[in-house]
Amino acid sequence: MIGAVSGLLLRSVVVLTGTALLTFVLLWNAPGDPALSIAQARYATVVSGDVLEQVRAEAGLDGGFWTAFRGWIEPLLVGDFGQSSVTGRDVWPDLLTAASYTVPLALMGLGIGMVIALPLAILATRRPGSWMDRLAVALASLGAAIPAYWLGLLLILLFAVTLAWLPAMGARTPAHAILPAMTLGFGVAAALTRIIRSGILEARGQSFLPALRRRGVTHRAIGRDHVAPHAAIPVITVFGLELAFLLEGLVMVEVIFARPGLGSFLVSAILARDFPKVQAAVLLTALIFVTINLAIDLIYRVIDPRIGARDA
Repeated sequence: MIGAVSGLLLRSVVVLTGTALLTFVLLWNAPGDPALSIAQARYATVVSGDVLEQVRAEAGLDGGFWTAFRGWIEPLLVGDFGQSSVTGRDVWPDLLTAASYTVPLALMGLGIGMVIALPLAILATRRPGSWMDRLAVALASLGAAIPAYWLGLLLILLFAVTLAWLPAMGARTPAHAILPAMTLGFGVAAALTRIIRSGILEARGQSFLPALRRRGVTHRAIGRDHVAPHAAIPVITVFGLELAFLLEGLVMVEVIFARPGLGSFLVSAILARDFPKVQAAVLLTALIFVTINLAIDLIYRVIDPRIGARDA
């Protein structure tokens, strides 16, 4: 187990390093002068050549790519995310503030998706091929086909404009999170319903189950000890990845609902070519991806020890 965890941690470090380098390369080679974007975002006016040179020196853009990258990555190795090139403020407190809006909303969306998907999938698998099964598959397909931005606008039109039940914009009260969470939750429910249904049906079709029934093992015990663990592995995979992808999908949702969070944090930083803020947001997202994948791999080994044995 220790060797497997060490290998997973090493791969995680490689992924994070590659993410940092690739993001910096894309920002560095994006069209336009990054110093001009930073100066315009900082001063909101026409800037002179002297100001551009000053901004270029302050942002570390005058020494070439590797000099700028090294100037950013070295403080990061000791936990220093640096200062914003536009505001001069420390990036870490602003990033934490943005994440405090985004992470709870992602968890709400995941919870809504699970509450919808689990009973729908269980009902569908009781009689495969029945009208309930076909309805569950149709709803899951419909949910997967609807883009989040279009669904969000429909929910705003219905619940905020027509019925005036819920607020549409901002994040001042808990009620402001309901529509964005519903937008995210419906997409999650579509993916989870299909995976849970497929996992349960595949687990019930295992060849050893009839032998267990002939030996007098109860239906409840078979479901608990054999069907559920077998079906749990793909469900855990999708559940973890949906949580990670929600943090990306929130960029669109937060813009639609005018919410503060990582989405608006990242969009404003990209427009201003604020390298430290963009890198911090991307690395935080990558770290969440890596952590979730690491947790999923460890859970696999607990549910099915054969996975760890194959790695050994």
